[in-house]
Amino acid sequence: MRILVLNADYPRFLSWLYRRHPGLGSAGYAAQMSARNASLFGVADFYSRNFAALGHSAAEIHVNNAWLQTAWAREHGMAVDAAGPTAAGTAALPAWLQRAVAPLKPMLRPLAREVGLSPRLDRQAEAILLAQIEDFKPDVVLNQDTFHVDPRLMRRIKAIGKPLLIGQIGVAPSRGVDWSVYDLMMSQMLANVEFFRRLGVRAEVNHLAFEPTLLETLPPAPAMDIDVSFVGTVSPDHKQRIALLEAVAERYDLKLFGNPPQTLPASSPLHRCFQGEVWGVDMYQTLQRSKITLNSHIDMAGREAGNMRLFEATGVGAFLLTDFKDNLHTLFAPDREVAVWRSVDDCLAAIGRALGDADGRAAIAAAGQARTMAQHTYRHRVAEILGFIETLRAAR
Repeated sequence: MRILVLNADYPRFLSWLYRRHPGLGSAGYAAQMSARNASLFGVADFYSRNFAALGHSAAEIHVNNAWLQTAWAREHGMAVDAAGPTAAGTAALPAWLQRAVAPLKPMLRPLAREVGLSPRLDRQAEAILLAQIEDFKPDVVLNQDTFHVDPRLMRRIKAIGKPLLIGQIGVAPSRGVDWSVYDLMMSQMLANVEFFRRLGVRAEVNHLAFEPTLLETLPPAPAMDIDVSFVGTVSPDHKQRIALLEAVAERYDLKLFGNPPQTLPASSPLHRCFQGEVWGVDMYQTLQRSKITLNSHIDMAGREAGNMRLFEATGVGAFLLTDFKDNLHTLFAPDREVAVWRSVDDCLAAIGRALGDADGRAAIAAAGQARTMAQHTYRHRVAEILGFIETLRAAR
């Protein structure tokens, strides 16, 4: 089979990548893709390399990387404008409004797209993507960014050779949208799967993962010089996370790696904790430097565990202290493969115990890494997706 994976990158990551590699934006498509994948940010080429390892032809497209996409277009004879932002919706809402609308995002996204406050591809970016579809001739399109590549655009993709369309989404899906173009929707969250099934769209659980081969690429593990870290986003969608991190910051030497949001009050103790953003290799090394790295799911996750941090941290052998969720035991053994907190006070106490027990931390970290290698790699996830695809093809 020919499988094409669609993805999008954070604009801040793209700015960092092209600043780090002067002249990269004028390089050829292959050179830019190589640099993108070598960063190890996000899912990189982890899906395509594992589809290929299982005997299929596979590739990724980073739909909102204007430099990369226009390089492909030029090399394929398309007349295109110079690279520039491909996504609308960069205007920032006032901090008070961001906090107010956070719970309503699934309902408001369709309107936000219409008024330019939600990511979308411009006309040139869409034309390039459609040309890539025609060129690759996929049997299956796996869309991992349902915002930049919305159902309207997926219908145009469906018209090119009628590939199977699979969507993957890890946040609350937009309401009031016709998702019927998809043959299958996947999510690590059962609540999302049930949402799509109620709409009559086939849906399955498919968790996130870790890529073991990146351990061969990372530099040697650095010394553990960070007591407590958190690597990730702090935003109006993470109220529980902010409350936890503020409490931790008041008692321990918390190092926070991310982008300080404008919605954080000036009085927050988190301001002194921010160390800047880390991407890819630097992110993995930050996890390895941490005696304890924290996890707190986005508010909308509710009682479900499954975010990327679970697998990234355990995969590189870090000691992870994560929030308890009802399904956590299906992924990791609580307090044997990952440490668990159930309340802010519980987390503070657990940090104190763990900082004084290096052997205990090492044992849990080793067990967590072993579980990830045994059950939570991209090879496992890709094999599961191929099983879904075979079922879909049999039903056609």
